[in-house]
Amino acid sequence: MNKKDIAAIRKQFKPDNDLLRIHDIYNVYIMKESSDIYHQEFQPFSLLEQDQQELFMTNFKKVLTGNLDEKLFELKFQSNVENSSQLILHKGLLSSEVTEWQTQMLEIVEKMLVDKQYEMDIVVTFIRAEYMKPMKRSNEETEESDRDAVYSHPFILCSINKTQDPKKELHFDYVEKEFKYHVVVDPVINLNAPVGGFLFPCFTDNAADVNHVLYATGKANEPDPEFIEDVLNAEETLTAKDDKIVFEEVVRDAVGHQISTSKLANVYEEINRVIEDNEEEDTPRLDYKDVEQVLRTSGIEDVTTEKVETAFKNVLDDEKYELKARNIVPKFTSKSIKINTKVANIAVSPQDLKFVKQIQFDGKRYLMIEVDEETIVDGFTMIPEAF
Repeated sequence: MNKKDIAAIRKQFKPDNDLLRIHDIYNVYIMKESSDIYHQEFQPFSLLEQDQQELFMTNFKKVLTGNLDEKLFELKFQSNVENSSQLILHKGLLSSEVTEWQTQMLEIVEKMLVDKQYEMDIVVTFIRAEYMKPMKRSNEETEESDRDAVYSHPFILCSINKTQDPKKELHFDYVEKEFKYHVVVDPVINLNAPVGGFLFPCFTDNAADVNHVLYATGKANEPDPEFIEDVLNAEETLTAKDDKIVFEEVVRDAVGHQISTSKLANVYEEINRVIEDNEEEDTPRLDYKDVEQVLRTSGIEDVTTEKVETAFKNVLDDEKYELKARNIVPKFTSKSIKINTKVANIAVSPQDLKFVKQIQFDGKRYLMIEVDEETIVDGFTMIPEAF
């Protein structure tokens, strides 16, 4: 799935949306001490009160919120796995009987409880739903509605939420005219910050892909490897942060640890150009040959295909690995590059990195920043100083 596919589904989670039909909801409460199922509740989603529906809608939307390879990961299912979650979810998707779907979702929950000790009580929520995507826009001239022809996307979404203790509060009783300590023992389910979840199947070009699952983690760049492997039975993947680290290690292995800011700026500009030239593809990838071309085009000397291929082997033990271009360049137009010194910390965007240089003068190192405007410090305009 690309970010447009995910956004298309995410924005459907709103009240009174005729393009989204949530059929059933299944909640399972798991105790932290024993990792046992304390309670489970199943019902048609339409029977929930309006306020409850809106709370869950917001929760489901947040499960599908975040950048790809940071909080959201499209994972491929492992093959030849006994009692595969892919098969369980596929059966659940095709089940005509509601009780069958509930049984299959319970199998997923039971996988979560094997050799697992949670730090807090958690609530696992499943929905079985269908999203209709119009094939074309409405035409007012012909009175043709965009609902006349739609793509049907049945799916299962899982949301995992932690519980928290209720706040201790002091109330004032107007009738008795006294202060009272208000005690609430019921735990609060934090639907505003899901700690995980997934969407099955993935959707690409309006077609269901049952060989992949969209996994969501609670914290950016911190997927749960045990959940991925043991619960979803999916293949692990590198995060965006991992891809960035791999790229840096590959470049250091191939050309050394030292590089000028101008050439590093060229590298980032070249990778950004690749991203922009392949914008429709959404996830352009770079193999060792592409990385060699980027480095050579950026003006880095003594770069060979053999050196970069060897670097891929040394860092990844896989010379055929492909890095996702969007993961290895900092956000191009924002101040995403941090330069830290003992004197000052500076933030600069990759597109402006070319205006920053380290120079040597009179036996000392200086950080020089080219600026077009006057520099103001504490209300004073700085006077240019000649070396």
